[in-house]
Amino acid sequence: MLKTLITGSLPKPPWLSDPTVQLFAPWVVPPDRLSEAQDDAVRLAVENQEAAGLDILTDGEQRRRHYIWGFVGELEGIDTEHLGKKMTRGGRYSNRLTPVARIVGEVVRSKQILVEGLRYAKTLTTRPIKVTMPGPMTIVDSLLDDYYGQSESALAMRFATMLNAEARDLAAAGAAIIQFDEPCFNIYVDKVADWGIAALDRCIQDVAATTAVHICYGYGVPAALSWKSQNKEWGHYGTTLPLLAKSPVNQVSIECAASGVDVSIVEAIRGKDVLVGVIDVGTNEVESPDLVAQRIRKALPYVDPEHLYPTTDCGLVPRPRDVARGKMQALAKGAAIVREGLG
Repeated sequence: MLKTLITGSLPKPPWLSDPTVQLFAPWVVPPDRLSEAQDDAVRLAVENQEAAGLDILTDGEQRRRHYIWGFVGELEGIDTEHLGKKMTRGGRYSNRLTPVARIVGEVVRSKQILVEGLRYAKTLTTRPIKVTMPGPMTIVDSLLDDYYGQSESALAMRFATMLNAEARDLAAAGAAIIQFDEPCFNIYVDKVADWGIAALDRCIQDVAATTAVHICYGYGVPAALSWKSQNKEWGHYGTTLPLLAKSPVNQVSIECAASGVDVSIVEAIRGKDVLVGVIDVGTNEVESPDLVAQRIRKALPYVDPEHLYPTTDCGLVPRPRDVARGKMQALAKGAAIVREGLG
């Protein structure tokens, strides 16, 4: 019980990508040496998670410039070089148009995208590996459609079919958990009911692995932190979780440490695994194990211990590497305190 893991990403070494850029950081190694450098970074990410005492590991998303582009950028028909502009995330974090990749032709998944990376990570550890992919609603919100002219729901189902194919291949290659990142589920709550859940269910259809959906309030970057500091309404999970209770998805990952969310809301999905964010990814202050334990205990009245997985609110990629290591250690130690208390 109380198995620990991170949401997905870890900061990249400065010899792999530009450390001054928090998201979409460019690679700083030449293309002919990039794969080897990424292997080295994945090895460090796995070693750091094991050293911290985490139970379930990821590759730290070291092969991806960004969690969305890491998948869609490998599809045919997507242009990540000549960007368009679009209002994303409902204008929550910025009222300006955001540079986004463009759909410029027939979108095709002509190859496996994340499978080889999973196979390499599995050679580094005997612990279970979680693989993360962007969810279809968040993909659609993050692209400019210059080709199809379809509705968002139709585009989402198109991407969901490709995500499902990748997920089935990942499961066959030994992924323990396959997680779909859907921060947009906390923004477009009406769309979640209309077509978001259906698109997620298409992603996980016939996937022979544990499936998860991660729903947060964004990375710990200035725009998201500014919004959080002023936001007064945290009822989004009150809409999304009852809907997810009816979905076949096995796990739901939510943000609780740095938001105003009342953790009691997870009772709506009792019976599913709940990945409760107990680490604030928006600060360089490393939590004490006792504080982490307090946050975990707050969830116990609403989720059975065997279904509670302490985790981070979101990805740790914006944080300094030493801070990320400290937060992972605090996560594991805090869970150990609670586990010992439960006997």
